[in-house]
Amino acid sequence: MQPTRSSRLPVLGRRAERPMAGIGVLALLAAAGLAGLTPGVSSASSHREAPLIAGDPRADNTDVYAFVSPDKPDTVTLVANWIPFEEPNGGPNFYPFADDAHYNIKIDSDGDGKPDTTYTWTFTNHYKDDANQFLYNTGVVNNLTDPTLNFTQTYTLTETRADGSTQTLLKDVQAAPSNVGKASMPDYERLRKQATLDLPGGGQTYAGQAADPFFLDLRVFDLLYGGNLKESGHNTLAGYNVNTIAIQVPKKDLALKGDATRNPVIGVWSTTDRKGAVVADSRDKGGESKGGEGRKDDKGGEGFHQVSRLGNPLVNEVVVPLKYKDAFNALAPVNDHTVTPVVDKVKDPIVPKLIQSIYGIPAPATPRNDLVEIFLTGISKNSGGPIQADLNSQLLNADVTKANFTPAEELRLNMAVPPTADPNRLGVLAQDFAGFPNGRRLGDDVVDIELQALEGAAQTGKIVPALAAGDGVNAPDHAFGKHFPYVALPNTAAVNQADSDNPGGGVAAGFGGLVGMGKGGHFPLAAASALGGGVLLSGAGFLALRRRRAAA
Repeated sequence: MQPTRSSRLPVLGRRAERPMAGIGVLALLAAAGLAGLTPGVSSASSHREAPLIAGDPRADNTDVYAFVSPDKPDTVTLVANWIPFEEPNGGPNFYPFADDAHYNIKIDSDGDGKPDTTYTWTFTNHYKDDANQFLYNTGVVNNLTDPTLNFTQTYTLTETRADGSTQTLLKDVQAAPSNVGKASMPDYERLRKQATLDLPGGGQTYAGQAADPFFLDLRVFDLLYGGNLKESGHNTLAGYNVNTIAIQVPKKDLALKGDATRNPVIGVWSTTDRKGAVVADSRDKGGESKGGEGRKDDKGGEGFHQVSRLGNPLVNEVVVPLKYKDAFNALAPVNDHTVTPVVDKVKDPIVPKLIQSIYGIPAPATPRNDLVEIFLTGISKNSGGPIQADLNSQLLNADVTKANFTPAEELRLNMAVPPTADPNRLGVLAQDFAGFPNGRRLGDDVVDIELQALEGAAQTGKIVPALAAGDGVNAPDHAFGKHFPYVALPNTAAVNQADSDNPGGGVAAGFGGLVGMGKGGHFPLAAASALGGGVLLSGAGFLALRRRRAAA
């Protein structure tokens, strides 16, 4: 099942268009309510790129990653992030996971657009003293069990199989806290290690904060830099954090029939379920989000409803039209191929026309069945699309029949492709078959890859020269770790902080809180306290001083 260098990808073969059986608008009409899209019972949300997300960032999926673990190639690592643009100095409450939501990572092993394995994390809040304290921590925190960590979150992790059976993998275990800063948490890596837990039957999981691994210049949405590509190259996400949920499991746990040799390809996406939140037509009185994945709670009251969803990166941002973005976030992948307005925009995308109007680069001819393969079916010779190579469609699984296969927007990974010793940021476009769109590694430059794909690189097998530089951001601001969970430790410096050494602000040295340090490398705590002059900083300084005296 592993592609070889001789199966040169991308390759343009016959341009046979696969008929999309059953394409219609009913699923989208039900989910969006074209007569008036409104949030139901409570504030509904979806991705940040969708209009309703702004009111609920804790439910906002930012990115999903799936890759064969580089240091444990018999396992697969899945990473999903939530809460975009976490400014490190976000006290006093910082960034907890929602305690009234379900955070899910879902795996489709047989290609029917439905999850065969679902991992679900649910969180609970705990305060040691919420009557006489306002601080997240009342002193230095060296361990998760320290009494100085005033606010903690525990979670329960469950695994649900295709038949509905559920197993509790972990119960009431502690997540890593937000990184308050060097004074409060001088060794966050230690806290992360304590929050990285083994799973029964093999594998491990982590829930906590991390530096945002995604990298791009978001000014691309300013009419593609207004026609001046020289203005690109600023990593907009540098210095910000996210809340990360990661899980590493043996390949057999994810493969169809537990056989990763016969059935190595999986589809991955993450969702957030909110209790009582429905994206639906205001006239819909049924209480369920049609096309979503609602379920009842234990009391049989209002159910949990899907309000956010993410598989392939940037699909909802740059492929789905504004009118359908919220509905897409409530839709299950099994229904994707039936949604004519969205499928039409895959076959005739907006971005190439925009590039043509601004830069004069001709848009590739339509219909774009190469994009149908990349986003909806996965790439294989059996899919009937123009990319004649076998890479990452579930149709490559020996126990999948074409009759049961359903086009669905999923991040697809061929687990048989081994990790690359020297990964190329352009992934498959650079003949590195272990990279995007075969899964997604933390360092894959998905903005540049997708820009090239939208401009036809998957058809011609060649990079579009005029856009070869992409957005000018080729890597994140921090290196990734060599071991699970791989994501970089969270930033501690303020994103807007600047001094003579770092005129661009805290992003350049946000890792570990180095920006605020003096020339000699010592943190100027007294000077910072005097400068701040506020109640919070003065109170924290007083507590620190009292503890030092007591220790002396």
